[in-house]
Amino acid sequence: MMMASRQGAARLASSMMLVSRSFSTATARGIVAKEAVPAKVVGVSWGCCSYEYWHGSTASYSEKDKQQEKVNHGQAVAEGCDKAEEKNAIVSYWGVPPSRVTKEDGTEWKWNCFRPWETYTADLSINLTKHHAPVTFLDKMAYWTVKSLRWPTDLFFQRRYGCRAMMLETVAAVPGMVGGMLLHCKSLRKFEHSGGWIKALIEEAENERMHLMTFMEVAKPKWYERALVITVQGVFFNAYFLGYLISPKFAHRMVGYLEEEAIHSYTEFLKELDKGNIENVPAPAIAIDYWRLPPNSTLRDVVEVVRADEAHHRDVNHFASDIHYQGRELKEAPAPIGYH
Repeated sequence: MMMASRQGAARLASSMMLVSRSFSTATARGIVAKEAVPAKVVGVSWGCCSYEYWHGSTASYSEKDKQQEKVNHGQAVAEGCDKAEEKNAIVSYWGVPPSRVTKEDGTEWKWNCFRPWETYTADLSINLTKHHAPVTFLDKMAYWTVKSLRWPTDLFFQRRYGCRAMMLETVAAVPGMVGGMLLHCKSLRKFEHSGGWIKALIEEAENERMHLMTFMEVAKPKWYERALVITVQGVFFNAYFLGYLISPKFAHRMVGYLEEEAIHSYTEFLKELDKGNIENVPAPAIAIDYWRLPPNSTLRDVVEVVRADEAHHRDVNHFASDIHYQGRELKEAPAPIGYH
């Protein structure tokens, strides 16, 4: 009896626990399901709203940010340029700031090697065929010295007139500097004026150097041509220096003949351009500004003005030699300053 009651009590307890567990699980599931659905909906709804809001906020922020980045970039570039200019600018304690030069149209002048007031329009009407016939011994020696120098030049450059012009100008720029330097020293030694010839000869040397700077933009010298320039310049400078000390009339006469050869070389240069054997490229910017050429000028226009310059140098040096031949000094005749 007691055993039966114990078994019944155990079964009753087991049934109650089973019902309790079933009820608890069902209730829990119902609660979870009941709360999970709104949570899921709310979660999705919140997620979409958040995404849309976040997405809309990001688009707005990105647009503003891009605009701000452009502004910041522009400021950074401007500041960078200012810093670069400040870095490249030469700061001097001595208060000698570089002058800011502008053209007639207000744009900034970009050349430091010459200024707007040093530019000019070449006189193309000059007689290119004038020639001084050698009569005296010194004249003949000067004439044949130049002719002997032409043979190796023709052999080396042949019809490469761009490189030939470049080499010619490295030599042609030496006599004016040497003559001007020696006259300068003579003026200091003798406490006398030079009649303007120092300036005239230095001006000639500078003009010849500008020819070289121009042709450097057209023909790029090779390494062996640069080596040749160093050799020729070293020999010619010292030889002309001694020649001018010994006989200025011989030195100037030789330069006069040298300029006659330059006129001939540039005339041949023009013929090759007209035949189409050399490309008639646009004129370098430095040539357009220096000779005040039209913006659409070509290499042919540059060669013409350079040839005119050489004709003027021919006249100046033959004139200087004639002064010495007449037993006078250069200071006694007004120098042809600005004769272009």
